[in-house]
Amino acid sequence: MSSLKWWENAVIYQIYPRSFQDSNDDGIGDLKGITTRINYLSELGIDAIWISPFFKSPQKDFGYDVSDYYDISPEYGTLRDFDLLISKAHELKLRVMLDIVPAHCSSEHPWFVESRSSTTNPKADWFHWVEPQNDGSAPTNWLSFFGGQAWTWEPRRQQYYLHNFLPDQPNLNYANPEVIEEFNQIAKFWFDKGVDGFRLDAVHTINADSFPYKNNPANPTFKLGPLPQDQQPFFRQLHDAAQLNQPGIQEFCESYRRIADSYDNDRFLMGEVDGDNDNAMSVSETFTEAGRLHATYNFDLLEWDGLTVNEIKEASLA
Repeated sequence: MSSLKWWENAVIYQIYPRSFQDSNDDGIGDLKGITTRINYLSELGIDAIWISPFFKSPQKDFGYDVSDYYDISPEYGTLRDFDLLISKAHELKLRVMLDIVPAHCSSEHPWFVESRSSTTNPKADWFHWVEPQNDGSAPTNWLSFFGGQAWTWEPRRQQYYLHNFLPDQPNLNYANPEVIEEFNQIAKFWFDKGVDGFRLDAVHTINADSFPYKNNPANPTFKLGPLPQDQQPFFRQLHDAAQLNQPGIQEFCESYRRIADSYDNDRFLMGEVDGDNDNAMSVSETFTEAGRLHATYNFDLLEWDGLTVNEIKEASLA
Protein backbone atom coordinates (compact mmCIF):
# COMPACT_ATOMS: atom_id res chain seq x y z
CA MET A 1 0.00 0.00 0.00
CA SER A 2 1.26 3.48 -0.87
CA SER A 3 2.42 5.68 1.99
CA LEU A 4 1.25 8.77 0.14
CA LYS A 5 -1.73 10.75 1.36
CA TRP A 6 -4.66 10.69 -1.07
CA TRP A 7 -4.09 14.27 -2.11
CA GLU A 8 -0.40 13.84 -2.93
CA ASN A 9 -1.15 12.20 -6.28
CA ALA A 10 -4.83 13.06 -6.71
CA VAL A 11 -6.62 14.45 -9.75
CA ILE A 12 -8.97 17.13 -8.44
CA TYR A 13 -11.88 18.25 -10.65
CA GLN A 14 -13.25 21.74 -10.01
CA ILE A 15 -17.00 22.27 -10.30
CA TYR A 16 -18.60 25.68 -10.57
CA PRO A 17 -22.12 24.70 -9.48
CA ARG A 18 -23.95 27.55 -11.18
CA SER A 19 -23.05 26.33 -14.67
CA PHE A 20 -22.42 22.61 -14.16
CA GLN A 21 -25.84 20.92 -14.17
CA ASP A 22 -29.35 22.29 -13.67
CA SER A 23 -31.72 19.74 -12.14
CA ASN A 24 -34.93 21.80 -11.99
CA ASP A 25 -34.91 23.83 -15.23
CA ASP A 26 -34.54 27.21 -13.55
CA GLY A 27 -31.44 28.01 -15.59
CA ILE A 28 -29.05 27.68 -12.64
CA GLY A 29 -26.91 24.66 -11.84
CA ASP A 30 -27.39 23.15 -8.40
CA LEU A 31 -26.27 20.47 -5.95
CA LYS A 32 -28.82 17.94 -7.15
CA GLY A 33 -27.43 18.50 -10.64
CA ILE A 34 -23.95 17.57 -9.44
CA THR A 35 -25.36 14.45 -7.78
CA THR A 36 -27.02 13.37 -11.03
CA ARG A 37 -23.61 13.51 -12.70
CA ILE A 38 -21.62 11.88 -9.91
CA ASN A 39 -21.32 8.53 -11.71
CA TYR A 40 -20.00 10.31 -14.79
CA LEU A 41 -17.44 12.14 -12.67
CA SER A 42 -16.33 8.88 -11.09
CA GLU A 43 -15.94 7.25 -14.50
CA LEU A 44 -13.54 10.03 -15.52
CA GLY A 45 -11.01 8.53 -13.13
CA ILE A 46 -10.68 11.59 -10.92
CA ASP A 47 -10.02 11.33 -7.19
CA ALA A 48 -11.85 14.36 -5.82
CA ILE A 49 -14.22 17.16 -6.68
CA TRP A 50 -13.70 20.71 -5.52
CA ILE A 51 -16.95 22.69 -5.49
CA SER A 52 -16.82 26.47 -5.83
CA PRO A 53 -18.80 28.42 -3.21
CA PHE A 54 -22.47 27.47 -2.87
CA PHE A 55 -23.07 29.24 0.43
CA LYS A 56 -25.74 31.88 0.91
CA SER A 57 -24.66 34.96 -1.00
CA PRO A 58 -26.07 38.02 -2.77
CA GLN A 59 -23.88 36.91 -5.71
CA LYS A 60 -22.11 40.24 -6.19
CA ASP A 61 -18.96 38.17 -6.87
CA PHE A 62 -20.62 34.92 -7.94
CA GLY A 63 -20.59 33.32 -4.51
CA TYR A 64 -17.25 34.64 -3.29
CA ASP A 65 -19.21 37.14 -1.19
CA VAL A 66 -20.64 34.87 1.51
CA SER A 67 -23.51 35.97 3.73
CA ASP A 68 -23.83 32.66 5.65
CA TYR A 69 -21.04 30.06 5.81
CA TYR A 70 -23.31 27.48 7.44
CA ASP A 71 -26.05 27.26 4.84
CA ILE A 72 -26.67 26.79 1.12
CA SER A 73 -27.80 29.53 -1.24
CA PRO A 74 -31.42 28.59 -2.15
CA GLU A 75 -30.77 28.49 -5.91
CA TYR A 76 -28.27 25.68 -5.28
CA GLY A 77 -30.43 23.63 -2.95
CA THR A 78 -30.39 22.72 0.73
CA LEU A 79 -28.12 21.18 3.34
CA ARG A 80 -30.02 17.95 2.78
CA ASP A 81 -29.07 18.08 -0.90
CA PHE A 82 -25.45 18.46 0.10
CA ASP A 83 -25.66 15.51 2.51
CA LEU A 84 -26.97 13.34 -0.34
CA LEU A 85 -24.24 14.60 -2.67
CA ILE A 86 -21.39 13.81 -0.32
CA SER A 87 -22.90 10.42 0.54
CA LYS A 88 -23.09 9.46 -3.14
CA ALA A 89 -19.58 10.75 -3.78
CA HIS A 90 -18.12 8.74 -0.92
CA GLU A 91 -19.93 5.60 -2.09
CA LEU A 92 -17.96 6.00 -5.32
CA LYS A 93 -14.69 6.68 -3.43
CA LEU A 94 -14.69 10.31 -4.54
CA ARG A 95 -13.40 12.90 -2.09
CA VAL A 96 -15.26 16.21 -1.75
CA MET A 97 -13.53 19.56 -1.21
CA LEU A 98 -15.27 22.86 -0.54
CA ASP A 99 -14.20 26.37 -1.45
CA ILE A 100 -13.95 28.45 1.73
CA VAL A 101 -13.55 32.24 1.50
CA PRO A 102 -11.74 33.24 4.71
CA ALA A 103 -10.37 36.70 3.92
CA HIS A 104 -13.66 38.52 3.46
CA CYS A 105 -17.42 38.03 3.59
CA SER A 106 -20.40 39.82 2.10
CA SER A 107 -21.37 43.28 3.30
CA GLU A 108 -24.80 41.69 3.83
CA HIS A 109 -23.43 39.18 6.31
CA PRO A 110 -24.88 39.78 9.81
CA TRP A 111 -21.32 40.13 11.12
CA PHE A 112 -20.70 43.21 8.99
CA VAL A 113 -24.20 44.63 9.41
CA GLU A 114 -23.60 44.63 13.16
CA SER A 115 -20.01 45.83 12.91
CA ARG A 116 -20.80 48.84 10.77
CA SER A 117 -23.62 49.97 13.07
CA SER A 118 -21.40 51.51 15.77
CA THR A 119 -17.93 51.53 17.30
CA THR A 120 -19.07 49.76 20.47
CA ASN A 121 -21.05 46.71 19.30
CA PRO A 122 -19.76 43.13 19.94
CA LYS A 123 -18.58 42.81 16.32
CA ALA A 124 -17.05 46.29 16.18
CA ASP A 125 -13.52 44.93 15.68
CA TRP A 126 -14.33 42.03 13.36
CA PHE A 127 -13.35 44.14 10.35
CA HIS A 128 -10.66 46.69 9.58
CA TRP A 129 -12.03 50.05 10.64
CA VAL A 130 -9.57 52.92 10.40
CA GLU A 131 -9.74 56.66 10.98
CA PRO A 132 -9.34 58.94 7.96
CA GLN A 133 -6.23 60.99 7.50
CA ASN A 134 -6.35 64.60 8.65
CA ASP A 135 -7.59 65.70 5.25
CA GLY A 136 -10.39 63.09 5.30
CA SER A 137 -8.74 60.81 2.75
CA ALA A 138 -8.28 57.05 3.00
CA PRO A 139 -5.76 55.65 5.50
CA THR A 140 -3.34 54.33 2.85
CA ASN A 141 -2.82 54.21 -0.90
CA TRP A 142 -3.97 50.58 -1.10
CA LEU A 143 -5.93 49.65 -4.20
CA SER A 144 -8.53 46.95 -4.80
CA PHE A 145 -7.91 44.00 -7.10
CA PHE A 146 -11.13 45.00 -8.84
CA GLY A 147 -10.22 48.66 -9.31
CA GLY A 148 -10.42 51.78 -7.19
CA GLN A 149 -9.41 52.25 -3.58
CA ALA A 150 -9.33 49.35 -1.14
CA TRP A 151 -11.02 51.58 1.45
CA THR A 152 -14.67 52.67 1.61
CA TRP A 153 -16.10 55.35 3.87
CA GLU A 154 -18.82 54.31 6.32
CA PRO A 155 -20.79 57.35 7.56
CA ARG A 156 -22.38 55.48 10.48
CA ARG A 157 -18.98 54.90 12.06
CA GLN A 158 -17.21 57.86 10.47
CA GLN A 159 -14.42 55.50 9.51
CA TYR A 160 -13.07 53.64 6.49
CA TYR A 161 -13.24 49.87 6.11
CA LEU A 162 -10.88 47.68 4.12
CA HIS A 163 -11.85 45.54 1.11
CA ASN A 164 -9.23 43.97 -1.14
CA PHE A 165 -11.93 43.20 -3.70
CA LEU A 166 -15.42 44.75 -4.04
CA PRO A 167 -16.73 47.25 -1.45
CA ASP A 168 -19.39 44.55 -0.97
CA GLN A 169 -16.62 42.22 0.32
CA PRO A 170 -15.23 43.73 3.54
CA ASN A 171 -12.04 42.13 4.82
CA LEU A 172 -12.26 40.36 8.14
CA ASN A 173 -9.85 41.35 10.91
CA TYR A 174 -7.71 38.31 11.72
CA ALA A 175 -5.91 40.23 14.44
CA ASN A 176 -9.10 39.49 16.40
CA PRO A 177 -8.96 35.93 17.81
CA GLU A 178 -12.77 35.78 17.72
CA VAL A 179 -12.62 35.81 13.92
CA ILE A 180 -10.18 32.88 13.84
CA GLU A 181 -12.36 30.95 16.28
CA GLU A 182 -15.46 31.55 14.17
CA PHE A 183 -13.73 30.15 11.11
CA ASN A 184 -12.56 27.21 13.21
CA GLN A 185 -16.20 26.46 13.91
CA ILE A 186 -17.02 26.77 10.21
CA ALA A 187 -14.33 24.20 9.42
CA LYS A 188 -15.65 21.82 12.06
CA PHE A 189 -19.21 22.18 10.78
CA TRP A 190 -18.26 21.03 7.28
CA PHE A 191 -15.71 18.44 8.41
CA ASP A 192 -18.45 16.94 10.59
CA LYS A 193 -20.53 16.57 7.44
CA GLY A 194 -17.76 14.49 5.92
CA VAL A 195 -15.98 17.08 3.78
CA ASP A 196 -12.49 15.86 2.87
CA GLY A 197 -10.77 19.20 2.52
CA PHE A 198 -10.90 22.88 1.73
CA ARG A 199 -9.57 25.05 -1.03
CA LEU A 200 -8.91 28.35 0.75
CA ASP A 201 -9.72 31.19 -1.60
CA ALA A 202 -7.14 33.99 -1.87
CA VAL A 203 -5.77 33.14 1.55
CA HIS A 204 -2.86 35.52 0.93
CA THR A 205 -5.31 38.45 1.07
CA ILE A 206 -6.17 37.85 4.73
CA ASN A 207 -5.28 40.97 6.73
CA ALA A 208 -4.05 39.99 10.16
CA ASP A 209 -1.41 42.59 11.02
CA SER A 210 -3.52 45.61 11.78
CA PHE A 211 -1.04 48.30 12.70
CA PRO A 212 0.55 50.24 11.28
CA TYR A 213 -1.20 50.37 7.93
CA LYS A 214 1.66 51.18 5.58
CA ASN A 215 1.48 52.58 2.07
CA ASN A 216 2.43 50.26 -0.76
CA PRO A 217 5.56 51.28 -2.68
CA ALA A 218 5.55 51.64 -6.44
CA ASN A 219 6.38 48.59 -8.53
CA PRO A 220 9.60 49.62 -10.31
CA THR A 221 9.33 46.80 -12.86
CA PHE A 222 5.70 47.32 -13.87
CA LYS A 223 5.07 46.92 -17.57
CA LEU A 224 1.82 47.12 -19.47
CA GLY A 225 0.82 43.63 -20.54
CA PRO A 226 -1.52 42.16 -23.15
CA LEU A 227 -4.35 41.40 -20.70
CA PRO A 228 -6.72 43.97 -19.16
CA GLN A 229 -5.69 43.05 -15.61
CA ASP A 230 -2.11 43.97 -16.45
CA GLN A 231 -3.26 47.52 -17.03
CA GLN A 232 -5.00 47.95 -13.69
CA PRO A 233 -3.42 50.45 -11.29
CA PHE A 234 -3.31 47.64 -8.67
CA PHE A 235 -0.32 46.06 -10.41
CA ARG A 236 1.60 49.33 -10.34
CA GLN A 237 2.18 48.79 -6.60
CA LEU A 238 4.10 46.23 -4.55
CA HIS A 239 1.95 44.70 -1.85
CA ASP A 240 3.78 42.00 0.09
CA ALA A 241 4.23 42.57 3.84
CA ALA A 242 1.89 45.56 3.68
CA GLN A 243 -1.42 44.72 2.04
CA LEU A 244 -0.81 41.04 1.15
CA ASN A 245 1.02 37.99 2.51
CA GLN A 246 1.18 39.38 6.02
CA PRO A 247 3.00 37.15 8.55
CA GLY A 248 -0.05 37.14 10.84
CA ILE A 249 -1.99 35.09 8.27
CA GLN A 250 -0.12 32.02 9.43
CA GLU A 251 -1.89 31.96 12.80
CA PHE A 252 -5.06 31.22 10.84
CA CYS A 253 -3.30 28.59 8.69
CA GLU A 254 -1.88 26.85 11.75
CA SER A 255 -5.27 26.90 13.45
CA TYR A 256 -6.97 25.30 10.43
CA ARG A 257 -4.24 22.67 10.17
CA ARG A 258 -4.73 21.68 13.83
CA ILE A 259 -8.44 21.22 13.18
CA ALA A 260 -7.85 19.22 9.99
CA ASP A 261 -5.36 16.96 11.77
CA SER A 262 -7.74 16.43 14.68
CA TYR A 263 -10.16 14.49 12.49
CA ASP A 264 -8.38 11.58 10.85
CA ASN A 265 -5.12 13.15 9.67
CA ASP A 266 -6.44 12.74 6.15
CA ARG A 267 -8.19 16.06 5.61
CA PHE A 268 -6.60 18.32 3.03
CA LEU A 269 -5.98 22.07 3.04
CA MET A 270 -4.97 23.79 -0.21
CA GLY A 271 -4.46 27.53 -0.35
CA GLU A 272 -4.63 29.90 -3.30
CA VAL A 273 -1.67 32.26 -2.92
CA ASP A 274 0.16 34.85 -4.97
CA GLY A 275 3.15 37.12 -4.68
CA ASP A 276 4.78 40.17 -6.16
CA ASN A 277 7.54 39.85 -8.75
CA ASP A 278 9.99 37.00 -8.11
CA ASN A 279 8.93 35.94 -4.60
CA ALA A 280 6.38 33.31 -5.70
CA MET A 281 8.51 30.44 -4.44
CA SER A 282 9.11 31.95 -1.00
CA VAL A 283 5.41 32.80 -0.60
CA SER A 284 4.38 29.21 -1.29
CA GLU A 285 7.06 27.87 1.04
CA THR A 286 5.85 30.14 3.85
CA PHE A 287 2.29 28.86 3.58
CA THR A 288 3.38 25.22 3.56
CA GLU A 289 5.83 25.23 6.45
CA ALA A 290 5.30 22.44 8.97
CA GLY A 291 1.97 22.75 10.74
CA ARG A 292 0.41 25.03 8.12
CA LEU A 293 -1.35 24.23 4.83
CA HIS A 294 -0.67 20.94 3.09
CA ALA A 295 -0.30 22.56 -0.32
CA THR A 296 -0.73 25.74 -2.30
CA TYR A 297 -1.26 26.64 -5.89
CA ASN A 298 0.31 29.82 -7.12
CA PHE A 299 -0.39 31.21 -10.57
CA ASP A 300 2.91 33.10 -10.48
CA LEU A 301 4.76 29.79 -10.76
CA LEU A 302 3.27 29.25 -14.21
CA GLU A 303 5.07 32.34 -15.47
CA TRP A 304 8.55 31.33 -14.34
CA ASP A 305 11.04 30.32 -17.02
CA GLY A 306 12.99 27.15 -16.37
CA LEU A 307 11.13 26.04 -13.24
CA THR A 308 11.26 22.26 -12.97
CA VAL A 309 8.50 19.96 -11.74
CA ASN A 310 10.54 19.12 -8.66
CA GLU A 311 11.05 22.80 -7.85
CA ILE A 312 7.32 23.44 -8.06
CA LYS A 313 6.66 20.40 -5.87
CA GLU A 314 9.16 21.55 -3.26
CA ALA A 315 7.53 24.98 -3.09
CA SER A 316 3.93 23.77 -3.10
CA LEU A 317 3.83 20.72 -0.83
CA ALA A 318 4.41 20.51 2.90
